[in-house]
Amino acid sequence: MEQLMYFKNTEYRIEDIHLFRDLDQENLALSHDIIKDCPVVKACKGQVVLDANSSGSRLFIVLHGALGITKLNEDNNHIENSITQYLPGECVGEISVLDEEIHSATISALSDSELLVIEADILWRLIDELNGVARNLLQLLSFRIRAANAQIRSRQKVGEFYRQLSMVDGLTGLHNRAWLNAQLPGLIENAHATGNALSIIMVDLDHFKRFNDEHGHLLGDDALQTAAKVLNAGLRPTDFAARYGGEEMMVILPGTAQKAAIGVAQRLCTKLSKTRVFLDNRKPLPHITGSFGVATLEPGMDSAQLMTAADTALYRAKDGGRNQVAL
Repeated sequence: MEQLMYFKNTEYRIEDIHLFRDLDQENLALSHDIIKDCPVVKACKGQVVLDANSSGSRLFIVLHGALGITKLNEDNNHIENSITQYLPGECVGEISVLDEEIHSATISALSDSELLVIEADILWRLIDELNGVARNLLQLLSFRIRAANAQIRSRQKVGEFYRQLSMVDGLTGLHNRAWLNAQLPGLIENAHATGNALSIIMVDLDHFKRFNDEHGHLLGDDALQTAAKVLNAGLRPTDFAARYGGEEMMVILPGTAQKAAIGVAQRLCTKLSKTRVFLDNRKPLPHITGSFGVATLEPGMDSAQLMTAADTALYRAKDGGRNQVAL
């Protein structure tokens, strides 16, 4: 950066700098005397003022122009990100001066700018001799911390939204296999720890491959969505339904013993067999039915063993003629 002059030779007013805001005339005069020999430099548009991951011991105050946080593109070139801008009167680099650590971000000139450079020893002198400067700096740091925390919370919310989105099956709206793998072990662990019952129901739509071959995959998707709605509508708020894969779905019933689980499965089986999948009565399309396998958690059983028990019960329902419930 090119040095233009010293601050005492410029026409800029010290009271327009946020660091010296609300100081009385005596303290403004003292502040001016301390920084009068600090250089004013020019930063051309796009020029890096502070480089992330490098140390620095000086404060830059924007007198004219604007600075902004930048990031690297795929070619390792700095590109502008003007969401965070530093305008005339504002400063950058204060945290690295105070803690003597590396800069947390790369900051570049968004336009041709003039910057007042205050070295670390001068800033510390201002802090030691002027309570108003120390107060303004504390207020600035408080604002920066609050802004950073707000960004973190926003990113966390966005991250949680996408995490939840990744746990939902796009076709049926049920939880997906990834959710099942992540949540079922914890539900089982909690049931063992509390002594509460837990049952699961494995559901398989009957002859679904043949249905797809005869009527097409689009109508098959409609059938899957209809079946998912039947399952969701028949559960308590504390129960869960997930798409296990293909035409297989699973219902998780926390706090539900075997007898009650069988009753839930029977109700869902009957409801599914009576649900109209297609609204066009002119087409002789069959209703969708399902085979239901029920398994209840036993002492020492883990998620894999519980799912195997439910799968075994499901095959009993298929072997028994389908459209029924089996243990």
